[in-house]
Amino acid sequence: MKNIHPKHAPITQFPLSEDCLEVGGMSLLRLAQRVGKTPFYAYDRQLISDRVALLRSHLPAEVHIHYAMKANPMPAVVQHIANLVDGIDVASVGELGVALDTPISPSQISFAGPGKRDNELSCAIAAGITLNMESEQEMERIATFGQSLGICPKVAIRVNPDFELKSSGMKMSGGPKQFGVDAESVPSMLAQINKLGLHFEGFHIFCGSQNLNAAAIQEAQEKTIELGLRLAEHAPDPIRILNIGGGFGIPYFPGEKDLDVISVSKNLHRLLDEKKQQLTNTKIAIELGRYLVAEAGIYVCRVLERKKSRGQVFLITDGGLNHHLAASGNFGQVIRKNYPVVVGNKIVGQERENVSVVGPLCTPLDLLADQIEMAKADVGDLIVVFQSGAYGLTASPTAFLNHPPPMEVLV
Repeated sequence: MKNIHPKHAPITQFPLSEDCLEVGGMSLLRLAQRVGKTPFYAYDRQLISDRVALLRSHLPAEVHIHYAMKANPMPAVVQHIANLVDGIDVASVGELGVALDTPISPSQISFAGPGKRDNELSCAIAAGITLNMESEQEMERIATFGQSLGICPKVAIRVNPDFELKSSGMKMSGGPKQFGVDAESVPSMLAQINKLGLHFEGFHIFCGSQNLNAAAIQEAQEKTIELGLRLAEHAPDPIRILNIGGGFGIPYFPGEKDLDVISVSKNLHRLLDEKKQQLTNTKIAIELGRYLVAEAGIYVCRVLERKKSRGQVFLITDGGLNHHLAASGNFGQVIRKNYPVVVGNKIVGQERENVSVVGPLCTPLDLLADQIEMAKADVGDLIVVFQSGAYGLTASPTAFLNHPPPMEVLV
């Protein structure tokens, strides 16, 4: 397939027909008619399936793939992924409800996150899922709820290791962190688990996310497995599961390249072969969200007006940062960079121009693309933001200025 946006990492997952993008085998123009309004998010189910299949073809067969639902909790997306993966990791009682509606067994669902509310703990215990404990206080609260419910809660310890995932877009371990239990404090917690009437499952060690450096991921996985095995020596029971996190990134900006998943997988094969005797009864899980869904999704908005201001062309659209905070640069970017953005119904076009794509909000932060080259767009044309299948709608301030929320479709 043709690279749709040559200035970014190759975007070849979506075919073109008569210079118009196709999503899920359907022309973008027809899809917009089917949805009935703009803006909207569209997720291609086949691309999600293909991504899981890619991982299955390279990762060791014994590795379990878990979906981190926070990346995209749309129920239809989660239902689809539930048929492809081995487990789901949630971070709220709302996400738990969506996960429990899927074919995934509660025994394959885990719940992580600091500051779990009382009702979240009791719901999780009653559902029979695994709670990844983030502190000693949380452990004691879980034990109290388990006793009152007459249920032996299933628990794992989320560990804050003394190392981090280098080159990570978002670091979640190493040094003081609000996440997990410091590795040096884990043995004392393990000594209390049986006394508190808890069923110990294993460890959850998540170092960071959005990493495109294969060597950094390999190093983190090696250290994570070593730490898990070292801590297991203090465990009251053999560890059933060792969740080594994920961190697999996708390219968003010019100059970024795809993660070398083959190298990561080969190294994991080697690691598990070396530790085979120590991991006889332990399942290894990797937890991925963004990597499974981000490249399968697009955000679509419509041009409302072409405006010139002192020689600069602005395309004013009906969508912006209230729907897609990340694309506006206000979701973790230090220096704002453009996501890959095109005119979806005129990918190449007959004329090209440099424009800025903005939304309808009364703030200069409402910027979807700044001085980007694209086909000349007219009022009514459809602007597409790629790499939008993760941390899009639910990571955005949809109530800001009370504009209508966008639709979401799985095609």
